[in-house]
Amino acid sequence: MRRSAIIASAVALSLALVGCSSAGTSESKDAGKDVQVVSWWAQGSEKAGYEALQKIFKEKKKDFNFVDAAVAGGGGSQAKQKLQADLDAGNPPETFQAHAGAELTDYIKAGQIEDVSALYDKFKLREVFPQSLIERLTVDGKIYSIPSNIHRANVLWYNPEVLKSAGIDPKKVPATIDDWIADMEKVKAAGKVPLTLGMNWTQTQLLETILIADLGAEGYNGLWDGKTDWAGAEVTKALKHFQKIVELAQTDSSADWEPTLNFVMDGKAAYNVMGDWAIAAFTAAKKEMDKDWMWAPVPGTQDVFDFLADSFTLPKGAKNPEGAKAWLEVIGSADGQAQFNLIKGSIPARTDVDTTKFPEYQQKAMEDFKSKTVVSSLAHGAAAPLAVSSAINDAVVKFTQGQGKDVEGLQKDLVNATKSLKK
Repeated sequence: MRRSAIIASAVALSLALVGCSSAGTSESKDAGKDVQVVSWWAQGSEKAGYEALQKIFKEKKKDFNFVDAAVAGGGGSQAKQKLQADLDAGNPPETFQAHAGAELTDYIKAGQIEDVSALYDKFKLREVFPQSLIERLTVDGKIYSIPSNIHRANVLWYNPEVLKSAGIDPKKVPATIDDWIADMEKVKAAGKVPLTLGMNWTQTQLLETILIADLGAEGYNGLWDGKTDWAGAEVTKALKHFQKIVELAQTDSSADWEPTLNFVMDGKAAYNVMGDWAIAAFTAAKKEMDKDWMWAPVPGTQDVFDFLADSFTLPKGAKNPEGAKAWLEVIGSADGQAQFNLIKGSIPARTDVDTTKFPEYQQKAMEDFKSKTVVSSLAHGAAAPLAVSSAINDAVVKFTQGQGKDVEGLQKDLVNATKSLKK
């Protein structure tokens, strides 16, 4: 029944998208030049950065017609459902957004995306991307996507006035998860919401930052290569911390990330854990850093950069591969990465972009990406294949919907969800 429901949903989305595409391409005079780009940057602050890329493409690649096939909702889950239906039907777009890293594994194994290593040579990307990034993108000597940016996932956003009202110095960031919980209890006692939490992937993102804090970078990395036992005591400790924080949180499992962040912006809540695409939302709302909002690494993860990158692929069987390559060239270009990341809140993957115009947060993020221990985000596809991260999402939602009472059951579900990772 569940699979049928998913397929029905995908078909409905497909029909909706056909309608949107028809409207969006009314000015297209030659479908053979169309470059259909699937993403999930369809609304809110993310759309603004995406539009900057589209503008560059339209200016520099006049031989092609950009076709926006963005699908809103679910932090990419809706777009991925629609995409998978099209790929399975042999109807791929020219290119699609995906998280760089393990999330691409399923597409690679299914033979659905091309090796784009030759484009790295053609566009001279090996000379400007950090070697550490190239290594993370390489699978059996091949590279299957070009990243548009690098994001940090382990960021705690908070409202300084709410903390002050609870007697907390906003400049004194908690050092550990226990210290952070103590501060959240003060916020609750002061009558404010300690933390806001949204739909499934935001809950998984919170859990991953707690795992990093309690297991350390090496222990967290071991969860993905079988060296750390998901059934172990350290994971139990992290899950109990997760349980306590969920109890303190205001959770709306139907809400995407931006509505839950708005509670912090509006002074109704103290904290939200989110990736640094939150910067774009603060900017769009004309909120000022250190006055209206502050940030810090999630307590206990000060020395870690929890990495993810949005990237674009070249699907096998794309009708216009030259158009797809033109889009990938813009994605990897210095101009594209500068203009996109300035708006998106992320940092360029290229090391030769003029960063002097970037805001203070992004300047610090660039320093931290070079100096901190880099780990891969679970919630954003870098740490584990899509099937594993989806199973973990299901386990987390089962836990939160059960009022977070069954830590033992959650741990068993996580052990089952990650069995395929054991070598």
